[in-house]
Amino acid sequence: MERTLIIIKPDAVERGLIGPIITRFEQRGLKIIGMKMLQVSEELARKHYAVHEGKPFFEPLIEYITASPVVVMALEGPQAVQAARKTIGATKPVEAEAGSIRGDFGMMVGRNLVHGSDSPENGEAEIALWFDPSELLSYERVIDRWILE
Repeated sequence: MERTLIIIKPDAVERGLIGPIITRFEQRGLKIIGMKMLQVSEELARKHYAVHEGKPFFEPLIEYITASPVVVMALEGPQAVQAARKTIGATKPVEAEAGSIRGDFGMMVGRNLVHGSDSPENGEAEIALWFDPSELLSYERVIDRWILE
């Protein structure tokens, strides 16, 4: 089983899209193993986006992610990263497929609603950055037999 981090970003929170976004991942069959709402500190934002430091969009990105609360989720499932990214849609919302989160709700790259880990390794690293191990649950769902082969 893979794990991936999802951040429901400030624009989605402010637009009242938390529920519909969570629903997309649940309907896909991904299991929520951790979830919380928080105000992102500048320190955490800089750690999370460290790979982009020095790029022209870095400081605006830090300002954006710290501007309003976010919801972070740790999701688990087979090929969770790929499944979540397909559910989220292309980075540029106008290029995202209809039916994806960004395709249905987004307009601009700088307000693209959701972050999803880009690899299983980054999923694990990002989850470790945002969650204490005690905040992650391991449990069996009865419906998994109808989702997983």
